[in-house]
Amino acid sequence: MVGWVTTQGRYPVLTIRDLRLPVVSDAPSPGRVPPPLTVAASLVGVEGAVLTLLGVAELANVSTERLGLGLSTAAFFTAYGVVLLAAAVGLFRRAGWSRGPTLFTQLVWLGLAWNLREHTLVAVLLAATAVVVLVGLLHRDSIAALSPGPPDEPDPT
Repeated sequence: MVGWVTTQGRYPVLTIRDLRLPVVSDAPSPGRVPPPLTVAASLVGVEGAVLTLLGVAELANVSTERLGLGLSTAAFFTAYGVVLLAAAVGLFRRAGWSRGPTLFTQLVWLGLAWNLREHTLVAVLLAATAVVVLVGLLHRDSIAALSPGPPDEPDPT
């Protein structure tokens, strides 16, 4: 209820009673994915798509001289890309299992970026992507979103 209250010769004062404001919480809401986790999941999806496309491109360029190597490389890249795509979907769905493959992949990307440091653009792109995903994945809201809920109370009987 909003009303004006006058006091003895002073200026009128606006009073607000029974006003209900929404409560703002720092914790992520149960149905929404926190923004840092959304960014991480999106980048993991891009990484998975790139690896899958690299696997298909490798398969398209297999020659008879290196048939075994070409097929195994294509199968590895394609399978790893599909796992990353599944992990990205898992991150969007707040599935805890998706944290492991994502974390492992980003550590591999950092090592690969260090190994490719002579190719500056590629190394910076790999390292920057890995760092952004790691920061998003290890953010406190992301950890809370991917963690299982509180354990059920033990049955007293």
